[in-house]
Amino acid sequence: MARRRRATEAAAPQGLLERLPLDAGQGADLQDSGLLELSLTHRSYSYENDGLPHNERLEFLGDAVLQLAVTEHLYAAHPTLPEGDLARRRAATVSTRALAVIASKLDLGAYVRLGRGEDLTGGRAKASILADTTEAVIGAVHLALGQDVSRRFVLDLLRPLLDSDEFLEAGYDFKSRLQEIAAAEGENVTYALSESGLEHQKVYTATVTVPGIVTARGDGASKKDAELAAAQNAVRGVLAERGETLIPRG
Repeated sequence: MARRRRATEAAAPQGLLERLPLDAGQGADLQDSGLLELSLTHRSYSYENDGLPHNERLEFLGDAVLQLAVTEHLYAAHPTLPEGDLARRRAATVSTRALAVIASKLDLGAYVRLGRGEDLTGGRAKASILADTTEAVIGAVHLALGQDVSRRFVLDLLRPLLDSDEFLEAGYDFKSRLQEIAAAEGENVTYALSESGLEHQKVYTATVTVPGIVTARGDGASKKDAELAAAQNAVRGVLAERGETLIPRG
């Protein structure tokens, strides 16, 4: 008989405070405000607990705080980059994939309050949930501790992304970049998918084509991953041929 999976209890929010770039007094104020616990409450938990308040409003606020802090930093740190390159760096820094990497380093998933169904389907490791919760925590810090603290918090939290181009590439949106390359030449991007392997071990292969510019392939455990891998190979190929770098410097 197959063993039934069990939902896990979220770790106490106090444990997360030790991982966040806040001093002891700031952490205590954030905890006392009740906003930290709210920021860790997913809507699936709310639905299973009589409509308890959840973190989506804080996520909305945190996204704006995040965008402004990163935009100001990039504007000051890269005085020679044009608008388009600054926008690409910002998009990579605040992307779902990049924020999920940061959240994983904090073990944020262990502290999120999830509904049973979401938990049992791997919600604690889902990039979208990790990224959204990171934004909600930023929103909580902003409300509880003010703008100056929240700006420093964002920059400290994202320091690995801001300081390392290699790390920043983890959040790069290759599919959007490929669309930009195609649009500049008046072309479209098309993907063709195939699959192989056993039902429970399928491997998907995507072939992406921009007519007259590039054709590239990529493999993945899902259709989405395969398309992303193909787009990544295509973008890298085009930029290498042009002598351009993935992450503009300046």
